[in-house]
Amino acid sequence: MPSNFFLRKKAKSASTKRKKDDADVSNKKKKHEKIKPSQEEISSDEDDSGHDPGYPEESSSEEETEQEKKLRLAKKYIAKIEEEEREKNSLDDTREAVAQRLKEEALEEAGRLLKKKAHEYENVVPEPAAIFRGHKLSITALAMSTSEKFFFSAAKDCFIIKWSTEEKKKLKAIPCVKKGTDETKPGHSGHILSLALSSDDKFLASGCSNNIINIWNPETLEHLKTFKGHKGAITGLVFQRNTHQLISSSSDRSLKLWNLDEMGYVETLFGHQDEIHGIDCFIGENVVTCGGRDNTVRIWKIAEESQLVFQGHGKFLAVKKKKEYVVGRRGFTYFCLNTFELDPSSLGTQKKKPLSKITLAHGEDQESEVPNWIVSVASLQNTDLVASGSKDGFIRLWRRDDDTHTLVPISRIPVEGFVNSMKFSPSGKYLIAGIGQEHRLGRWWRIKEAKNSIVLYSWPNKS
Repeated sequence: MPSNFFLRKKAKSASTKRKKDDADVSNKKKKHEKIKPSQEEISSDEDDSGHDPGYPEESSSEEETEQEKKLRLAKKYIAKIEEEEREKNSLDDTREAVAQRLKEEALEEAGRLLKKKAHEYENVVPEPAAIFRGHKLSITALAMSTSEKFFFSAAKDCFIIKWSTEEKKKLKAIPCVKKGTDETKPGHSGHILSLALSSDDKFLASGCSNNIINIWNPETLEHLKTFKGHKGAITGLVFQRNTHQLISSSSDRSLKLWNLDEMGYVETLFGHQDEIHGIDCFIGENVVTCGGRDNTVRIWKIAEESQLVFQGHGKFLAVKKKKEYVVGRRGFTYFCLNTFELDPSSLGTQKKKPLSKITLAHGEDQESEVPNWIVSVASLQNTDLVASGSKDGFIRLWRRDDDTHTLVPISRIPVEGFVNSMKFSPSGKYLIAGIGQEHRLGRWWRIKEAKNSIVLYSWPNKS
């Protein structure tokens, strides 16, 4: 039936066309001639690309293999570097500069780049560029933006404050949530012990003693998500480099992985026999943690679902640095800094023992003769510069010596109070230190003379 219908329509159409007069036929031809050039223009768009049809890149793009694509992009990138270096160097120097730059970038990508920077800070005592006050209780955590234009602080008063390093002022704040009030209100009601900022400054994570993790928009401080699952205080947070994968450590002895692109839970890692007090990341998917009471530092190879255990003597309180990790160790009879050489290529064959120990790195308390605990450790990424903080009245800067594999003291920066957290800015121009009257994890001592504040130190010659 449908077939006959279309046949009849076709026949009717042909009959109608035969009845049209010559004028109509003429008008139709003219209309067709007007449309034709436009149709020809559309059909030639593929060749009208602004390039010679014989140009190799255009003609072979569909047939280009993955290897050819990589080669083409590599040549393009090298040409860009050559152009940048040519403006600074002669022809011969340009070639050497390009080769050196490519080598450094490859080492940095593999986590093996170590620049000599510590000598630039040796015997230099910077004056505070700014002192930020806004928290009522001890500062516990800091996070510096990749752009170095702003940073965040958290404290035992359950506030998070955003500060401007350029304008040297408070920008915004996230207030605490008082217990017994509206629980749906975003914020923390327990001491905030950890902060982390993603490498693209897109997500800010905060963790508190009430076992929860909050995710914020760093620009607006809008609350995005709350994660629950830990059974103990959130003692550490870190983002894997160039990703939105967040890793949390807790006093419940576990690590948890969270995907912020999907705002969901990924998995839990177990291994520590007691509270975890510090966490940091390797290049890729390797994570390092230190146990506060089980005397171990652990390397977690997440992709392989395995871990390496480094035994120690004492209680580890802080962990920081990429490739080489510096660990603060609390003991009842002495105190030291331990350095572990964590070369990813030899993780399976190393002895897993400290390369060196610095006993009583921050001295002893004059009244009680108890060693001063190292509360925080920071490092300038991919360099030989390390900083450590305690309550002895100084932030101490160290240089990693390649020959002896130990840390050499190079400078002391006076400060009064517990140095509970420290961060170097990516360029090394700034060092921010969170100062408190009390230790970030407890109330064993109280320094009444100290001011709960953030001190911004600046080295103007660094860029």
